[in-house]
Amino acid sequence: MPLARALVSYTVEQHYRRHHILKAHRMTPQAPLADVIVTATTYLSDIDPIMAETIRRVGPCTLAPNPNIFEALVDAIISQQISVKAADTMVARLRSAAPGNVLTPDALATFQHEDLRALGFTTPKSNYLRNLTEQVVSGQLDLALLPALPDEEVIDTLVALKGIGRWTAEMILIFSLTRPDVLPVDDLGFVEAVRVMYNLPTRPKPKELRARGELWRPFRTFATWYMWGARRVEQRQSTRARTRIVSL
Repeated sequence: MPLARALVSYTVEQHYRRHHILKAHRMTPQAPLADVIVTATTYLSDIDPIMAETIRRVGPCTLAPNPNIFEALVDAIISQQISVKAADTMVARLRSAAPGNVLTPDALATFQHEDLRALGFTTPKSNYLRNLTEQVVSGQLDLALLPALPDEEVIDTLVALKGIGRWTAEMILIFSLTRPDVLPVDDLGFVEAVRVMYNLPTRPKPKELRARGELWRPFRTFATWYMWGARRVEQRQSTRARTRIVSL
């Protein structure tokens, strides 16, 4: 589909309307998440009729971030390329085997490669988990510094780790750091939801998604969350009270 068609709703008139709506919904950076959600959903509903209908169908945003970045990274590594159910099982298994039943760097540092393999982890995932743990325990990676970094610097820091790509880093931005303007254009669930909800003939490419996402700034995280929600509704799955780091 030509990019011009992807931008059909983002006319000059919409640009100025967006400017005025944003001005009306301006917030402080320290605003509580609940206030951000209200502002974001109101803004998205005002600026995009399809998003407004999606928000109505999905219901209130139940995004509940996990501020424990290490645990979220462990979850993300485990969740790669497996189903949510399988990921839940593996995370629970690792937690049960960890000292104190907690997923902390010190607890995971007690696991050797063979221990992780015995729990059912593949060799690559065992290596990724051990590398993450070693980086944090040694002080080479200070996760406490991430909340103060801009989005792209967070991504650059995390993708330097083995087994962490841009998608995983974006999930950390959304589900741990609660950054409001993340657009994961490589997330299949998001891509497919946009195709369905906007009645597109084919799945939109990253360039087209970024262009479409300009309308949703500075609340692209919440637009993404509602696209995920719409996909769950389409699949007749119930929206979970707490969204895990995987999108579907």
